[in-house]
Amino acid sequence: SHCHLAWVLRIGQHLGWAVGLEQSLASCQELTATLGAAGLDHELAFSKIIVELRKKHPGHILPDEDLQWVFVNAGGWMGSMCLLHASLTEYVLLFGTAVDTGGHSGRYWADISDTVISGTFRQWKEGTTRSEIYYPGDTIVHQAGEATSVQWSAGTWMVEYGRGFIPSTLAFALADTLFSTQDFVTLFYTLRIYAKGLLLEASAFFSTLGC
Repeated sequence: SHCHLAWVLRIGQHLGWAVGLEQSLASCQELTATLGAAGLDHELAFSKIIVELRKKHPGHILPDEDLQWVFVNAGGWMGSMCLLHASLTEYVLLFGTAVDTGGHSGRYWADISDTVISGTFRQWKEGTTRSEIYYPGDTIVHQAGEATSVQWSAGTWMVEYGRGFIPSTLAFALADTLFSTQDFVTLFYTLRIYAKGLLLEASAFFSTLGC
């Protein structure tokens, strides 16, 4: 799967969709630590993170009018996400839950890291008999091809960064919405916000060509 991932990333970079954000965005933990965001009220922490990302990556973070909290039903759990950046090969979003929830992590063609701002993240890795609990400031890395059981306590919020073949993650993210909740309004919101992210990246790419 890592060979496929490397191939997809090369194609994405060739097309100009991978904008090179991974050098700083892959380290959500470093960003969170620098801003002192871990342990803060999550809304205040998110505001600081968005401001900092826009300073570092102008033109690649969605504007305020496009930021929207959207429900996510997947793997038996329910959370909410706010997409900040998306391309074919990367995404950055805010994620969390106001209620206790848990289920299957999904298995992706992408590496995903979550840095906890508040609450707790319990993870039970495939092939083990014990779970681990992560706290504010901790970063959990979910590598491509892995599957785990995940559980979040009410009030858990985090920053998430994904890198790989991002469209492949949508199948899992939308499966429960399509076949269980049949919440087609949420389906529309999810596809619309991802499309806005892609359009923003396309605009940034063509602007570098002087178009």
